[in-house]
Amino acid sequence: MTSALRALLPDLSPWRASPDFRKLWLSGLITNFGSFLTFVALPVQMKELTGSAAAVGAIGAVELVPLIVFGLYGGALADAADKRKLILWTEAGQGLLCAALLVNALLPDPLIWPLYVVAALTSALGSVQRPALDSLMPRIVAHEHLPAAAALNSFRWTVGGVAGPALAGVVVAYAGLGWAYAVDVVTFAVSLLFVVGLAASPASHEAAKPSLRSIAEGARYAWNRKELLGTYAIDLAAMFLAMPLAVLPFLADELNAEWSLGLMYAAIPAGSLLVSLTSGWTSRVHRHGRMVVLGAAGWGLAIAASGTVANVWLVLLFLLLAGCFDMISGIFRGAMWNQTIPDELRGRLAGIELLSYSVGPQLGQVRAGGVAALRGVRTSVWSGGLACAAGVGALALCLPALMRYDVRTNEHAIRLRKQREKTGGTAKQRAI
Repeated sequence: MTSALRALLPDLSPWRASPDFRKLWLSGLITNFGSFLTFVALPVQMKELTGSAAAVGAIGAVELVPLIVFGLYGGALADAADKRKLILWTEAGQGLLCAALLVNALLPDPLIWPLYVVAALTSALGSVQRPALDSLMPRIVAHEHLPAAAALNSFRWTVGGVAGPALAGVVVAYAGLGWAYAVDVVTFAVSLLFVVGLAASPASHEAAKPSLRSIAEGARYAWNRKELLGTYAIDLAAMFLAMPLAVLPFLADELNAEWSLGLMYAAIPAGSLLVSLTSGWTSRVHRHGRMVVLGAAGWGLAIAASGTVANVWLVLLFLLLAGCFDMISGIFRGAMWNQTIPDELRGRLAGIELLSYSVGPQLGQVRAGGVAALRGVRTSVWSGGLACAAGVGALALCLPALMRYDVRTNEHAIRLRKQREKTGGTAKQRAI
């Protein structure tokens, strides 16, 4: 029994072996908590200043274009520049933008336009930073530890997803918007202390300079790698067709359970957290492509089930299961990306990854709301879930390379593994 429990616990090998991974993990954990304070405070302040749901919704609109543009450019930049410097300066920039929100909140009459400007600039900086963070991971973690690192990073995000909004709600409600922004500024300052301690991570000799041509080169590589293309397409389909967050307030109303709305929002990240806490088994799985398909299809079916039942506790259970399946798919997508993409292309491919898991949910909110307006809330939820499962199945049939993927035999994984063995592995050298 003891050995079985240990096998389920997260694999801490990356944490033990790589000091840079520990620093980056702690930096991300601290920033994540602070960012959720602003994530909640910003729309609350917009609502207080305007009283307009459209004005609040426009925050997402101004974030979308910078996310797309700077996600692609940030990927090219991550390949051509020192990743540590990119992370450091973008982290500092986001901290200064949060400080601007704090100053605005302390004015006798806070202004509206800075909220939109800061939202757009924060989206741009985050889109530049994320590819650098993702592409740094294979450099600081041993090749065989990358699935475990993906699980630990997912655990960090889901802890923030469960606890962050709850903390934000308390701070905003009882301390005020100014305190929420102030705490976020402090978390950025603490996070920077960890980032400063990271070792330099200069561009590889083969990396191309940032340009439209280099971005196109990354896109061509992704297109020619059908197993990678499958991970992007399946994630987009799952998030676009079966993301229910926009209609959860209406679902709670239909179930006469307004009290359950907070639990509904927390159920999906709670399911993800459950898988993260028991992710030890993921390091022993080799057919990652099949697990991506299984996780995405399971997500769709669980969302569909949540839209068909009338008992609120069953709804919460199915949303919890959806979060579990989503995390399974995410862990193995990350493992495939990190264990097969060449270092000189890693940033540009990370930029494409950013679009696949960021744009999909935002467009999915539009789909869910539109179908709910035309056909009803419950129909929006269950039809989206079934469409997701069907779409994932169709993509799996159209992309057999994804289903065949095995990290032990994939030529790209073997090539990168041999390169790491030849160089001794950056993470292992630092650990010694």
